[in-house]
Amino acid sequence: MKLKIIIGLNFIILSGQLFSQQLNYPLANPFFNDLEQTLYSPDVYFHTSVKPWLIPEINKITNIDSLKNQFSIKSSYHHKFCNSVWDKIFNENLIILNKQDFKMTIDPVMNFEFGKDISINNDSKYINTRGVLAEGSIGKDFSFSSTFYENQSTFIHYLDSNIRNTTVVPGQGQIKEFKGSGFDYAWASAYISYTPSKHFNIQFGHGKNFIGDGYRSLLLSDNAFNYPYLKITTNIWRFKYINLYAQFQDLKTPHSYYLGYDKKYGTFHYLSYTINKRLDVSLFEAIIWKAADSTGNRGFDINYLNPVIFYRPVEFSLGSPDNAMLGLNVSYKIRHHNVAYGQLLLDEFQIHEVMSGNGWWGNKQAFQLGLKSFDLFDIKNLYFQTEFNYARPYTYSHFSSLTNYGHYNQPLAHPLGANFQESISFLKYNYKRFFAELKFNYAVYGADSAGTDYGKDIFISYDKHPNEYGNFTGQGIKTTLIYKDFRISYLVNPATNLNISIGVSDRTENSTLSDKHSTFIYFGIRTSLNNFYYDF
Repeated sequence: MKLKIIIGLNFIILSGQLFSQQLNYPLANPFFNDLEQTLYSPDVYFHTSVKPWLIPEINKITNIDSLKNQFSIKSSYHHKFCNSVWDKIFNENLIILNKQDFKMTIDPVMNFEFGKDISINNDSKYINTRGVLAEGSIGKDFSFSSTFYENQSTFIHYLDSNIRNTTVVPGQGQIKEFKGSGFDYAWASAYISYTPSKHFNIQFGHGKNFIGDGYRSLLLSDNAFNYPYLKITTNIWRFKYINLYAQFQDLKTPHSYYLGYDKKYGTFHYLSYTINKRLDVSLFEAIIWKAADSTGNRGFDINYLNPVIFYRPVEFSLGSPDNAMLGLNVSYKIRHHNVAYGQLLLDEFQIHEVMSGNGWWGNKQAFQLGLKSFDLFDIKNLYFQTEFNYARPYTYSHFSSLTNYGHYNQPLAHPLGANFQESISFLKYNYKRFFAELKFNYAVYGADSAGTDYGKDIFISYDKHPNEYGNFTGQGIKTTLIYKDFRISYLVNPATNLNISIGVSDRTENSTLSDKHSTFIYFGIRTSLNNFYYDF
């Protein structure tokens, strides 16, 4: 990562050609429902399921700067210096370098949060995150972005237990102990983006990708830690075609101190077709394989390098040693303000076993159904979303954690792993720079018991399944999870999503073995540019 940052800075110093193009729109966009509403309009063609969105593609539909300017607050000062300070705080990037063919912005990024778990003796918790974000462009075709975060945090009980079990903060870095009860962790992300023609964009980076129209993705989400990737995007007529090559890390298997954690690779194809301005249908396929075979020298398998080949026949021709998955993503715009969407994932599919209804363990499938509604009841800026996610036992797992659908001790899809069903709903409203959000999660899953794999933990080998038939979603230790969150936010600066928030979250987890409950009241100031999923 340091090498990539140095190379990027050298490009800036040596070239002197930069123009604001080819950057990604942040994966987290909690304050710009207007943008999402515009991109889902039945009047436009746009491939909404491929994220992060590329800003030049958005600007063909609507101007992002204009959307941000709607939040602009005019200064009442008459002094030029005071006006400049005002704009830096409330309206624009902190540092802006804007020369001929050259532009670069530098901003602090942060998350200072303090809260109390009032269900456990007013136990105090905090998050202390400091960092920097640098973005820019050289000419009109080449752009770059680099971010670094340093963190010290303490978490409420269920998150603390999860972090100590996985040794990773959800979606973020690996932990070191900090003052006994806390954690110290850091993470960085960066990418370079090059658009040689109107049909192609090439990105090389260390970050995350998301495929889908929902809050969750059952195909590929931003749930896990950053990873190195090469992404080639092709746009032709109403087609968008993604080739994604990535390297993941496995923290479960023993590893050499000199070689680091064991590696595995993933290749992904995603073909999105907007049949008309209302209906989009997309096909997905993925292969995960371990970097070293029995000889220790497999590396990146060139059989999967072909950008247009179907992976499953290739994987079969190699003796089926790898983890192959197929998927479908569909969205349909209903009238002018509603969008229905869904996903289907096939990790294993034998039609006679599915039709028999005998609960074969290898029936590994997942699906999603959801609905978004903008300007609900014709109330401007009232947004509603509801979504149902379902994954059968053993979905995403494989015979080894080196070939499962996971990275850095976290699933690459849903944070619950598998063997669950979940309903999640949002109600959001904003007035000028004030935002309110209510979220409700309800999930039922089957937890694994000591020594028995019922199919929830995708990092356990599926060879350990206890029953060949009779498997069902929710088997194992039946657990019910209810998560509620309400927050009110004020958007301080739309250039970096800097906001002040106050809220309360309530979590209840009940099973035959235990009942857990926490109510957490929190206050924070943060730059909301990334999604971190703590609602599990």
